[in-house]
Amino acid sequence: MTGLGKSSFNALRLAFGALIVAFLVIPLAAILPLAFTDSVFLTYPMTGPSTRWFDTLATSDAWQRSIVNSMIVGTGATVLSTVVGTLAALGLRRNLVPFSGVLRSIFLLPMVVPAVVLGVGMQILYARLGLASSYAGVIIAHAVLCVPFVLVNVSGSLASIDPALERAAASLGASPGTVFRAVTFPLALPGILTGAAFAFATSLDEVVITLFVAGPNQTTLARQMFSSLRENISPAIAAAAFLIIVITLILALAVKGAAILALLGKRKQVLPAEE
Repeated sequence: MTGLGKSSFNALRLAFGALIVAFLVIPLAAILPLAFTDSVFLTYPMTGPSTRWFDTLATSDAWQRSIVNSMIVGTGATVLSTVVGTLAALGLRRNLVPFSGVLRSIFLLPMVVPAVVLGVGMQILYARLGLASSYAGVIIAHAVLCVPFVLVNVSGSLASIDPALERAAASLGASPGTVFRAVTFPLALPGILTGAAFAFATSLDEVVITLFVAGPNQTTLARQMFSSLRENISPAIAAAAFLIIVITLILALAVKGAAILALLGKRKQVLPAEE
């Protein structure tokens, strides 16, 4: 590729990247400022800066209940999906399990199957199992959606681990449990934390399956936003969206910080050994 052709390709790639970023950011930039409007409508121009809609989230029984439910369901789904996804990644590692490729595809199916199809199937299944309109049912449904994200992230971390480290620990007399606790788990921890963060963010944002399996007592923040869009469009929806984005950013920063600390910890362990 000539210098001119390479420059044109780089310019085209940069323009395409900027277009994608604009496509993702512009809708957020359009709606999020309305969380601070003093008007009762989602319209521009804004009548003035105000936090009244955040006060609505904090004082309204419906919004309060939906936020609490989102925390309950999100935490439960995150814990469950992180455990299942991590165990699945460990079991499918190095393709030692028979039909590991098929099993991996089954675990990843919730990423490609339409949420409506999953919702209908779960609603029918829950009606037979007695899990309809229950917290346990909603948590399990959200966990099913979250497991693929955990599996992908943990599998990536496990793939980057040098098997020689585990063999060396085993050759020194460490039991399989000790090898996992002292070698495998610390090295896989960044992927586990990233998967957990993705799981919580996915649960926080999920609305379609929640509509099928949750009852009125399990209304989550996303479902409350959906209901408000149908019944009474107010800037409280923008305030709720702002809250979700802030929580997601905090999770992303926390995971990034934890990954950096984990890398620094591993570096401190390696440097004395080299000296």
